[in-house]
Amino acid sequence: MISDVAQDEEKWLAAGIAGLQQNAFYMHRALDSNNLRDALKYSAQMLSELRTSKLSPHKYYELYMRAFDELRKLEMFFKEEARRGCSIIDLYELVQHAGNILPRLYLLCTVGSVYIKSKEAPAKDVLKDLVEMCRGIQHPLRGLFLRSYLSQVSRDKLPDIGSEYEGDADTVTDAVEFVLQNFTEMNKLWVRMQHQLQYHPIFILTRLALCLENVHFASLGSCLPLWCYSACESFILLADPVLRLAIGLSGLQGPARDKEKREKERSELRDLVGKNLHVLSQIEGIDLDMYKDGVLPRVLEQVVNCKDELAQFYLMDCIIQVFPDEYHLQTLDVLLGACPLLEPSVDIKTVLSQLMERLSNYAASSTEVLPEFLQVEAFSKLSNAIGKGSCVKKLSGKGKITDSKATKQIVALLSAPLEKYNDIVTALKLSNYPHVMEYLDNETNKVMSTVIIQSIMKNKTCISTSDKVEALFELVKGLVKDLDGTLHDEIDEDDFKEEQNSVSRLIQMLYNEDPVEMFKVICTVKKHILTGGPKRLPFTVPPLVFSCLKLVRQLQGQEENPFGDETSTTPKKIFQLLNQTIEALSIVPAPELSLQLYLQCAEAANDCDLEPVAYEFFTQAYILYEEEISDSKAQVTAIHLIIGTLQRMHVFGVENRDTLTHKATGYSAKLLKKPDQCRAVYACSHLFWVDDQENMKDGERVLLCLKRALRIANAAQQMTNATRGSTGSVTLFVEILNKYLYFFEKGNPQITISTIQGLIELITTEMQSDSTTPDPAADAFFASTLRYIQFQKQKGGAVGEKYEPIKV
Repeated sequence: MISDVAQDEEKWLAAGIAGLQQNAFYMHRALDSNNLRDALKYSAQMLSELRTSKLSPHKYYELYMRAFDELRKLEMFFKEEARRGCSIIDLYELVQHAGNILPRLYLLCTVGSVYIKSKEAPAKDVLKDLVEMCRGIQHPLRGLFLRSYLSQVSRDKLPDIGSEYEGDADTVTDAVEFVLQNFTEMNKLWVRMQHQLQYHPIFILTRLALCLENVHFASLGSCLPLWCYSACESFILLADPVLRLAIGLSGLQGPARDKEKREKERSELRDLVGKNLHVLSQIEGIDLDMYKDGVLPRVLEQVVNCKDELAQFYLMDCIIQVFPDEYHLQTLDVLLGACPLLEPSVDIKTVLSQLMERLSNYAASSTEVLPEFLQVEAFSKLSNAIGKGSCVKKLSGKGKITDSKATKQIVALLSAPLEKYNDIVTALKLSNYPHVMEYLDNETNKVMSTVIIQSIMKNKTCISTSDKVEALFELVKGLVKDLDGTLHDEIDEDDFKEEQNSVSRLIQMLYNEDPVEMFKVICTVKKHILTGGPKRLPFTVPPLVFSCLKLVRQLQGQEENPFGDETSTTPKKIFQLLNQTIEALSIVPAPELSLQLYLQCAEAANDCDLEPVAYEFFTQAYILYEEEISDSKAQVTAIHLIIGTLQRMHVFGVENRDTLTHKATGYSAKLLKKPDQCRAVYACSHLFWVDDQENMKDGERVLLCLKRALRIANAAQQMTNATRGSTGSVTLFVEILNKYLYFFEKGNPQITISTIQGLIELITTEMQSDSTTPDPAADAFFASTLRYIQFQKQKGGAVGEKYEPIKV
């Protein structure tokens, strides 16, 4: 039924507009013929449309504006009548004969405006009469719009300083009194709207009819006559509580589901009340003394006494926004004293923030006003007021905040410094910042930590000292380690990876040009990330390792501090820290990642000419390979990384290099799959021939690797032939042929033309064999290799002569 009424609201508005327009038409015709009595008659009927209780505030406003436009035309007619000699006093009395009170008061306000303009009576008397007469409408919605109309037609006729209506009998005090009285009454009506029932009479009668069978007539008693009066607004107020409950109405404020609707409707009407404060602020005669002694106390008294959250918050905002800054500064005690008297649910934080923003803008506008701030001790007063509203004592000893509104406010508070200064360094100076974050639940804490990191990324903030890093990681510890009460089963993997990637990016942003201070930063980061547990270390250790290696490159060539200072930073110190850090990662376990990092460190030690350090890192990599990496694919990847890194090493002596290369070739020959063995073994040939190092060119051992690779490739073919009935592809042989050509071209004397020629003929024979599995990719690879040989032969010169004997 309620929804049906809402759907019919458009029809009621249309009917109201139609009635208003019809009577306005007849009113205009009467005005054109100078028929005053008919004009008043039809204007009263037109204004009777505003007596409706069926419309929401939004729809009622639309109807009111149409009536307002017509009243402006009627006012012009009254002015013309006054100029033609009609007694305005008689007209003022005449309109009071209208049958209904609402049209009567609208007409009275309209004539009253003309009455004041004629100056036939003191303005204060007419204004006082009008504001008192408007008490006759106590319906909140209709009363608000009536008083809004009164404020509109009288705002340019107030006895202000310099106004034509100012005189001996009319003073600024009278204007202030009128506006304050109208404001007080409007605010009372506005506050009462929350108690206004939203039941339509038809709905009430319907519910009553449905429930009559269940209501005992004896319980109705004297309320029986009220049934016929059920369409009026006072039905629920006058009916017996038994009857009210019987028809399903819970109480004076209506059902809870309508409360939100009522608050929304009230919010739409707030400007009607606030306009009075705007009118006050425009009165030129209100000086600081009058504002301080008369205006502000009266307004604040009404704000505090109304006991309504919406009204108090809005009106405090209006006071702050409409009155001058210098007035706020001189009445700061009074304003701040009203804040604790407001309802507990009022957003005091926003009220104080807006006040402080006004005052800060005022202070920034001119240096001449700064003495005023010092004189009234504005900062200390604001600080004391904020201190009284702080939550430290209230929150102390409590656990995580579970209330969503409180959590939202804490997040807003923590975000404010980031948004204001765009610099996390400023937030790091706030000693209580991490303490406030402690009250957030774990999920919100992580969200706030992510916001902090994103702020650093966005503004490219440089965190350059260990103290700041310590403070920063205390803020983002929700991402760095598990907080108390965190359930791992509830963590989404994608979210977790994104969080840890954010931490990784943060670590890369930490930098200081001073090596000593940078090493302190690295040590601080290490201390925090090693508490992150096995799930986080694979994300956070690599960026820390590369930050260390970056510092090593910066210190490259430095071995010992010439002054013997133990606090100095040297590559050896950094490598020791790296060894400890990667060791912690390898225990996770994350052997593949740890092995890669060990090899990266070994290469850095090589560049620093630190043979023992580089050898130790290779040793750790080999231990991981032997003891931790068991997956065959991971072994293949790892052995190729080892071979590639070892090939670039120049720091090792003969003995250490032989030990490491021997291990590498041994690992290669022990891979699970023959093709993997073959490729790893021929890759090892590069360990014995390094172009830019003459002492590392061992042709015989290169040849041994290649021959061993050939044997493994042949064994792979035989195995395929035994299991599948065909010899398989010749891809491995073609790959080995390319290695032969590489070392042949590099000048390895052990690689002869006859060896290459024999391998070419072997591949050709295998490809032509019926038992060989056709492989277009291998055919194309071999053809490309032969074209390369032919191309080299056509070059001429020494290269051409070298390749000329090879027959393709």
